[in-house]
Amino acid sequence: MGILNIVKYGDPVLIKKAEAVKNIDSQVLELLDDMRDTVYAAPGIGLAAPQVGKSKRIILVDLSIGEKPDQLLKLINPEIIYQEGSIEEEEGCLSLPEINIHIVRPAKIVLRALNIQGKEIELEATGLAARVLSHEIDHINGILIIDRASPLKRDFYLKKIKKKIKDEEW
Repeated sequence: MGILNIVKYGDPVLIKKAEAVKNIDSQVLELLDDMRDTVYAAPGIGLAAPQVGKSKRIILVDLSIGEKPDQLLKLINPEIIYQEGSIEEEEGCLSLPEINIHIVRPAKIVLRALNIQGKEIELEATGLAARVLSHEIDHINGILIIDRASPLKRDFYLKKIKKKIKDEEW
């Protein structure tokens, strides 16, 4: 187990749709453990496999940031099957450090995924949990928070990112 490198905006793995996991084997389970260690070290509350350079439909979420281990969700091939309402709040992203954007997300979602035993599960989430799960599912679909910003805001943030890259701060 170990802490993985979090890839940043500009890495091509972040903008492509991740591949479905066909077999939950020791490599998948090890990746999930490494992702857990990585998100806790960041610290963050969610992480998707593309953010650590792996094009796999794997996410994890822990709103307690490791304080309550039973709250850690490890989800494989998640998909939102229902959503309702909307809430606009500011979001950040480990792959876009120091960038915070107001994003509209569903107030409630229902998702379907596989757990680490390969059993299909359905989860209902509201509030922050719905926001984080939606954010991480966006990642496995190649969508970043900057893609959800208005064109004007997106241009503003892209200029900010390009300057950071130029100044070697990215």
